[in-house]
Amino acid sequence: MKQIIQDLKNGETILEEVPVPMVKSGHVLIKTSKTLVSLGTERMLVEFGKANFIQKAKQQPDKVKMVLDKVKTDGLKPTMDAVFNKLNQPLPLGYCNVGEVVGVGKGVNEFKIGDRVASNGNHAEFVNVPKNLVAKIPDNVSYDEAVFTVIGSIGLQGIRLLNPTFGETIVVVGLGLIGLITAELLMANGCNVVGFDFDSEKIKIAKGKGIMALNPAEGSDQIKYIEAHTNGVGADGVIITASSKSNEIISQSANMCRKRGRIVLVGVIGLDISRADFYEKEISFQVSCSYGPGRYDEEFEQKGNDYPIGYVRWTEKRNFEAILNSISKGTLDVKPLITERIPLAEYQKIYGDMKNPKSIASILEYNDTKSPQSTVEIFQKSFEGKKGVLGIIGSGNFTSSTILPNLKKLNADVKYIASSGGLSSTIMARRHNIKNSTSDYKEILKDDDVDLVFITTKHHMHASMVLETLKAGKSVFVEKPLALNNSELDDIIDEYNKQNVNISVGFNRRFAPLSKKMKKLLGNDNTPINIVATMNAGFIPGDVWVHDMEVGGGRIIGEACHYIDLCSYFSGSRVTAVCMNSLGKNPEENTDNASILLKYENGSNAVINYFSNGSKAYSKERVEVYSQERTLIMDNWRRLKTYGFKGANASSKQDKGHYNQFKELIMSQKNGSSPIIAFAAIVNTTKASFAAIESLKQGKWIDIN
Repeated sequence: MKQIIQDLKNGETILEEVPVPMVKSGHVLIKTSKTLVSLGTERMLVEFGKANFIQKAKQQPDKVKMVLDKVKTDGLKPTMDAVFNKLNQPLPLGYCNVGEVVGVGKGVNEFKIGDRVASNGNHAEFVNVPKNLVAKIPDNVSYDEAVFTVIGSIGLQGIRLLNPTFGETIVVVGLGLIGLITAELLMANGCNVVGFDFDSEKIKIAKGKGIMALNPAEGSDQIKYIEAHTNGVGADGVIITASSKSNEIISQSANMCRKRGRIVLVGVIGLDISRADFYEKEISFQVSCSYGPGRYDEEFEQKGNDYPIGYVRWTEKRNFEAILNSISKGTLDVKPLITERIPLAEYQKIYGDMKNPKSIASILEYNDTKSPQSTVEIFQKSFEGKKGVLGIIGSGNFTSSTILPNLKKLNADVKYIASSGGLSSTIMARRHNIKNSTSDYKEILKDDDVDLVFITTKHHMHASMVLETLKAGKSVFVEKPLALNNSELDDIIDEYNKQNVNISVGFNRRFAPLSKKMKKLLGNDNTPINIVATMNAGFIPGDVWVHDMEVGGGRIIGEACHYIDLCSYFSGSRVTAVCMNSLGKNPEENTDNASILLKYENGSNAVINYFSNGSKAYSKERVEVYSQERTLIMDNWRRLKTYGFKGANASSKQDKGHYNQFKELIMSQKNGSSPIIAFAAIVNTTKASFAAIESLKQGKWIDIN
């Protein structure tokens, strides 16, 4: 299928051929009929992409500080690699989509095949959208009209926050697409509406709808006009739908308001607010968030959990339905807003000139959609008779920033890369010379050429995909963790014992050059050692999926397992008991501020401090090892200081062992040699991570069988 994307590195807008997305649980798959180009929002994204690095930095000063902090701790090259990796990730454009349901995911009961629907899907021939971001289109509403659903909901949400009453005077600043719809909805609500815009064409359309509209460029003083229009009282409220960097708009809006007036910002403007403008009149100001309650809430959007209507009357989905209802009843007429209809193949007629003053609403039409294909061939290659041929399931940030660059250095034979949406895998396939991009990972498991599968999906998918891969008779590398609970782990152990394949987990730290040097210095005489390992992991907001115990498993199971494995590597022994304590009086099981104490079979002792409340300016990782009156101190995988060892200090560019691990893994697969990490060691580390959580719950040491 074809999809419009933007390259954030150079700002180029591209029509890319990608696999059709797979319908997921709680989602519907929609065959697109039309999409609406939101010129204001999409123009900002395109202009940001076309800006040079300095201009991009000026627009994101908070990100610049993060980059500078990372340079201090990780060095210049790893930081620049991370920045460029972010810029290399494509941005799918569009969020106003209409079409026909062609697939229904598990748990979706309100839609069926053939339903006509509106959604916030991208500019793509097929879109996979969560059910709470989809609404049925009434029979008497055409696709041309329904395509305004989502953008209409943005204006509607601004109105709901303003909470106007019948007869109030409301000013709409900016009569672009959202502004015109907002003004018309306000009129339907019984308000006296005044609109301002500097575009005479938009003023003309507004007046055609009965809106009192003025162009300030023609000599009208906005503040004095509102004073005269309201007999000196001022506007009851102002909705700002304009897009401008100027601070003048917010000042004028405050001056137009009556005492205790309200201002709601829907657009994007300069917000250097004068206290005096708001203080004397006690004016309230609020920023509207997209389509309404539920936006960016993982529980609502991705998991499909609706808010009770008695407590949240208008969610984003119900706002969609309200807009469609108003179009159906004729209270909102969007047809006069349509400026042009363009076939998808001619998309550059819109994106090539997004500053066209005559454009208000441009519709892309999808008339040439072909049968959906889950796999797209990017390069012609043959892998017949080769060993160590890879298929990669998952194309997130870790895959793009770490796995693929290292596999490219190793000239690895990668036949597939899979992503559920198909887009990110296609971009990575093109960039890293991979033969196929697919949205159906089962295609990888069915291909006899592939004998090694990399799994880099979200954590809750690891165990089931490992099982499927083992049953397909293929070796597997899974990014940590291997599983999220003992039940999943037991299933993997049972299946592993039936197969003649290998399992490897992304415990890369033991393969780092400095780790190998430390291990060599410590020797292999099984002498007990003391280890203190500190991970200054950094803060992650509580709503990020990794904290969800059912999805991410929490950061101890999901990330601290790295260091359990590393401590086991240095000790040369297995963990027999675990005790964990956490910050706070009543810590949750998904804590990310904890100290883990490990007891080893050979008498070694290890303490892992996993903290998220430290400074980002401090080293992210540090390991101290004490043995036989000698000490090793490793700082952030860049420096090793030794005490009691002659001339053994070392320093290098930051290397966490990924390259070495992948190199040994591929060679092992090609040669049919032993696993690069013993499966028993992987199981022991995984059980130790589970035991850490159990220890926190029970407040005692947990033995590991």
